[in-house]
Amino acid sequence: MQKISYDGYRFPPAIIRQAIWLYLRFTLSLRDVEDLLAERGIIVSYETVRRWVNHFGPRIAAVFTKAPAKTACILASR
Repeated sequence: MQKISYDGYRFPPAIIRQAIWLYLRFTLSLRDVEDLLAERGIIVSYETVRRWVNHFGPRIAAVFTKAPAKTACILASR
């Protein structure tokens, strides 16, 4: 599995992941995510958030779907 590369992006990977997480986890609008990030001092356009979600969202999801389910092993051992 390849590591996700954030090279060439202005913002650090932590901010990109946070924006994607906010959008997908809480089903916020892109403008809501833009406002939440602005409250934290991060000025980013809603269009940039949309590009991040479209570009990195499927790649991040692929990482989680390929990871083995650890909870199933814990529950099965009880």
